[in-house]
Amino acid sequence: MSFEIWLTYLATVLAFMITPGPSHLLMLSNSMTHGFRPALATAAGDLTANALQMLAAGLGLAAILVASQHALEIVKWLGVGYLLWMGMRMWRQADHAKSDMGAARSASRRALWGQGFFTSAANPKAVVFFAALFPQFIDPSQPFVPQFVLLSVTYLIVDGTFLSTYGASAGWIAARLKGRATAFVHRLGSVFLIGAAFMLGLKTLRDA
Repeated sequence: MSFEIWLTYLATVLAFMITPGPSHLLMLSNSMTHGFRPALATAAGDLTANALQMLAAGLGLAAILVASQHALEIVKWLGVGYLLWMGMRMWRQADHAKSDMGAARSASRRALWGQGFFTSAANPKAVVFFAALFPQFIDPSQPFVPQFVLLSVTYLIVDGTFLSTYGASAGWIAARLKGRATAFVHRLGSVFLIGAAFMLGLKTLRDA
């Protein structure tokens, strides 16, 4: 793979990342309510799911997912429901945010990782996306594995950078809000989660 082709791929990924997706909104929410450092587990969960999706695309499993349309729809709507439930629960708990802030910030990193992983995995068509994207930049005259690894690592680094930037910004703002403002932080985080659910649901309806 030439450097010029890699730069074109990088520009494509950056353009794709410009609009925040459900995982980015989840990162914003968790950084505001739990702090940036704990929320890095959310980013790790998202990137883990992405890595598995890219591996599945590389192994040719995209065709299986496309064929299993019914199972695909079920997984996607489960993801929508999960995000919506988390958002509504956070909104209801906003009035108790001040007294519960310590508990919120001590949330299990395993739970935060699971949220990031499930939110990304709830979009199984990402496998199809990677299966369609990668061949555009892979030179068939060169070994497949090194090119596949380079494309995958590049995507993960870019996505991780965006997630960290969103999370650090949200964490910085939340850390400077005290007292009653913590309820506002929870409600804003709730809006991000419900927005993520809406985005996933809209995409599911559009793809149907």
